[in-house]
Amino acid sequence: MTELGWGRHYVAVEPTHFRVDYVINPFMDPAVQPDGPTAWRQWHEMVETLRRLGATVDVMPQRSDAPDMVYAMNLGLGIVPEHGTPRVVMSHMRYAERRMETRSAQPWFAERGWATSYVGRDGVGAHLEAGDAFAWGDALVVGYGPRTEELALKHLASDLGVRVRGVRITHPGMYHLDLAFCPLDDRRAMVCPSALDEASAAALLELVPEPLVLTEEEALTTFCANSVVVGNTVVMPACPDRVRAQLEEWGFEVVVVDVAEFHKGGGSIRCLTNPVDLTVGRDLPGVPGGEVVLPPA
Repeated sequence: MTELGWGRHYVAVEPTHFRVDYVINPFMDPAVQPDGPTAWRQWHEMVETLRRLGATVDVMPQRSDAPDMVYAMNLGLGIVPEHGTPRVVMSHMRYAERRMETRSAQPWFAERGWATSYVGRDGVGAHLEAGDAFAWGDALVVGYGPRTEELALKHLASDLGVRVRGVRITHPGMYHLDLAFCPLDDRRAMVCPSALDEASAAALLELVPEPLVLTEEEALTTFCANSVVVGNTVVMPACPDRVRAQLEEWGFEVVVVDVAEFHKGGGSIRCLTNPVDLTVGRDLPGVPGGEVVLPPA
């Protein structure tokens, strides 16, 4: 196996103002609020775990009016080109409740030397949420449906000059691809087919030579696909025995970090961390003019 090249540099948002103010996914209930001190401790434990494993974690402050900004994965898609300036394609959120987040995240990235852009025209061309996008094999695999629009795939492909493989998400509880898909190395990934329509599930499984297939229950109750990988270590919010046995058989170390307070907002470790070291040429081949590949209708 070959370890993933990306996943060693993250951006995270400190949970200073994390709370549940509205409902935009099935996990959110304003009557069930996260415990602030516990969330703070869990977040810091996650960050320190990643740093202990050798990853860099940069911390962005949270807007007081943006309780979901702590889910940093959805701020934008970081891309390092073969030549030139690193770039973040900022998300254009489906729900208005989250759109103010990029008004703070965009200048934060720009001040640190990142070029920033939106898909389409001035960020209104199509909805894109970066938690739907993963480099895998010869393409950027992008989930579309609940949050990211199909139109965004065309913009991503042409704007970045890469191949984009789309998979349609149909499960309301796995509204981002990062709740159902977790690359582990160049051959293996955790995949929950229940998140996708039949054609998309088949297409995604065909792309992964050795999938660890998750049940719907495993994905929804443990958030185990919403994990990150640093080298050969999988940092997970929980790990069912069956999943742990397979990961360890493959040679991975499993480190569990409890972030249960953040599950009340519908996200876990992957949602809380945004890898910004995805590199064209190393992790994602360039394709002049871009290309979009969709599952059969």
